[in-house]
Amino acid sequence: MTGALVLALPSKGRLKEQADAWLADCGVVVRAGGGERGYAGAIDGFDGIEIRFLSAGDIASALVAGEIHLGVTGEDLLAELGEGGAAPVLLLVALDFGRANLVVAAPRSWIDVDTMADVDDVARLWLARTGRRLRVATKYPGQTRGFFAAHGIADYRVVDSGGATEGAPAAGSAEMIVDITTTGATLAANGLKILEDGVILRSRARLAAGLSAGWDTKKLDLCRRLLGIFEARARGRDVASLVWPAGQDAVAREALAPLAGAADQERANGMLVAQGDLFAAAAALAAAGVGPVSVTHPAYVFEAVSAAGGMLARALGGGQKG
Repeated sequence: MTGALVLALPSKGRLKEQADAWLADCGVVVRAGGGERGYAGAIDGFDGIEIRFLSAGDIASALVAGEIHLGVTGEDLLAELGEGGAAPVLLLVALDFGRANLVVAAPRSWIDVDTMADVDDVARLWLARTGRRLRVATKYPGQTRGFFAAHGIADYRVVDSGGATEGAPAAGSAEMIVDITTTGATLAANGLKILEDGVILRSRARLAAGLSAGWDTKKLDLCRRLLGIFEARARGRDVASLVWPAGQDAVAREALAPLAGAADQERANGMLVAQGDLFAAAAALAAAGVGPVSVTHPAYVFEAVSAAGGMLARALGGGQKG
């Protein structure tokens, strides 16, 4: 590992497009070295941060192995690697993309199988009639075993799906599957249905930190600065800034006092309110005779301390040097 803070980003597919759009929206400019197909890059204005472009699976593995400091990958991949023990990975920022569910699916032709309890019954009957355990194809064996155990199901065995998991029952290599899905359309097209209580994990993309990556004070400070930008942009999307005449400040604040959390967002003759409270705040001010009131939407709302950065510092404890 170099002396830089290493941030890994998805190198291909829909997740790359979504991660690129998120960073651009935050004003973070990533430049790939050696053109768009380069496997390394940098962030404008952030000396000391090295970008690596990897597959989502490789990012998850690298975080667990301590080969990178930060990475954007799927929560499902991190959960699978951490199954059976606490992985040295800290989930820092939940991102509003990469959403998918890890689910248990059975053939639609199994008309009496709708729940995990039904699967338990079928598994026992299958073993009694065939002498073989029910086969469940998946690329997520750890989470599959944990979920089936939580439902008290033992008469089954996990098989590696190898290729397209949803095709395993039709190909005769498994009776059921556990797979990741966004809409369920591909499962339905392959004659499968999601069990009513068969959602193992509701996953999304995450910015995560590898706790064993070799942190020091400089890297932690860089990380806090970057996290502060992400947090400020997220706040900016969710609030509106109200400004009223200075001479009406006392009346305006009294009118807005009932709004939950409003007192924490005070400004000189103005206030930040949650976007969802904007019209209620405007009505309260109008009822109090306050006006004119202007409304703007800030691009960023920076706080003095990064909440995610503080969480990372606490998780690292005395692990960072320098």
